[in-house]
Amino acid sequence: MRITIKQIEYVVEVAKHGSIATACKQLLISQSSVLAAIEAAEEAAGVRVFDRRKGHGVAITPAGQKFLVAARRFLSAGTDFYGSLDEINSAGKHTIRIGCFSPLGALIIPPVIKRMTAEFGEVEFILYEGDQVELRNWLASGMLDVVVTYDIGEEYGSGITKICKVPTHALVRRDDILAQKGMVTIEELSQRPLVLLDLPETRTYLMAVFDLASRRPKLGLRTRSYETIRSAVTNGLGISILNIRPNSESSPDGAELCRIPIADKLRPPTLIVVDPYGENKPAYIKTLIRILHHYILDLGPEKFAVVPPDNSEELIFPAPKF
Repeated sequence: MRITIKQIEYVVEVAKHGSIATACKQLLISQSSVLAAIEAAEEAAGVRVFDRRKGHGVAITPAGQKFLVAARRFLSAGTDFYGSLDEINSAGKHTIRIGCFSPLGALIIPPVIKRMTAEFGEVEFILYEGDQVELRNWLASGMLDVVVTYDIGEEYGSGITKICKVPTHALVRRDDILAQKGMVTIEELSQRPLVLLDLPETRTYLMAVFDLASRRPKLGLRTRSYETIRSAVTNGLGISILNIRPNSESSPDGAELCRIPIADKLRPPTLIVVDPYGENKPAYIKTLIRILHHYILDLGPEKFAVVPPDNSEELIFPAPKF
């Protein structure tokens, strides 16, 4: 017969008062529940815990003393355990392991960490930057508390919070004739060498964009680095197509670069936060998501996205309701 934590608490309360009746009054439970707890304790321990003395309550047996020592240690450990849970669920004074799609590491994560630290003080962050496949594997292995990425490639399933849509745009040198246009088409971009963000699933998405054109572009450079893309375009190795735009708080573009909206109708990827907790998110995960959403809201579409001036589409999703 298995004994429950509640039953252990009942037995300890009986020992404290030396009386079943008094324990029942203190615990506000029936005598049958306490008697069942004593029976479960004695069956689990294989010894008699109490001697019943008619009219004089109960007396703890020598074997019962050993049981009570073990019971009190167990309950004390449980108190420490629940205290640890409270600490885990708090927003500060512990480590938060964030995984992010590698280009986002420099573009939006540091300002979000800065805001969270300013609000809650002592918080340690570990940032893991990777591609979509790595992020899924890390999350599934329990290595991460949360992932910030795009909804590109295989779906994550549950635990997703949508932050904003981030339309695809072109990155060109400022002296390119395309930079003088208010918008460019995929057909026009396909005539230039492409500097490709060559990450799993991302490369598939970016190359599929050119299926709208009569041909796919020649590849000027394949790289896994967002910074190398900007350097390559600056040095005339081609154009690129990207999503989120850097801002002054993160890693702004050099003067030689220009970002241009794309005229073709493309499905904009969505910036999402993924966590393994579902509806039972710890407080610090809710806080991180809230601060990221507020940060994007404060930036506004003109600072995180590249869209035509007359674009009326709502890019930012409503604040999450936790």
